[in-house]
Amino acid sequence: MITLSQLKNTSRVVKKLKRVGRGTGCKSGKTSGRGHKGHAARSGYYKQYGYEGGQKKLYMKIPIRGFTRGRFVKPQVSINLKDIEALFNDGDLVNLSALQSKGYGLKRAPGGLKILAKGELNKKVKIEAHFFSKEALKKLDAKKIQYKEIK
Repeated sequence: MITLSQLKNTSRVVKKLKRVGRGTGCKSGKTSGRGHKGHAARSGYYKQYGYEGGQKKLYMKIPIRGFTRGRFVKPQVSINLKDIEALFNDGDLVNLSALQSKGYGLKRAPGGLKILAKGELNKKVKIEAHFFSKEALKKLDAKKIQYKEIK
């Protein structure tokens, strides 16, 4: 049983507020640490990050370096062999349109379809894809499953 003497204060420590504007005798008196005049001295002021007093901002002066391929990457649908095993039956054709009709992958995939090697495929299906991983090709050849690479 817990008694009052065993209770602990688990709340956050309240930081003391800095008291400003309490006369010229203290450190933050008179102008309350805001300096003289200007918009920073007025009420309603908020600091704009990067602002340098009318000078061009530092992050705008620094040159942009490097290159990103992000604009040119085409989204691709990837599927593992174990997923093909779960989604398709013997004799089915596995291609991008068949996957989209089953609700798997993207509606629009300009990068095509890639077959990955995770899991096992025991069903005799025909696969039409744009790309195959090396491991997936080894597994398909070992099981003698028909596949066709689309260019």
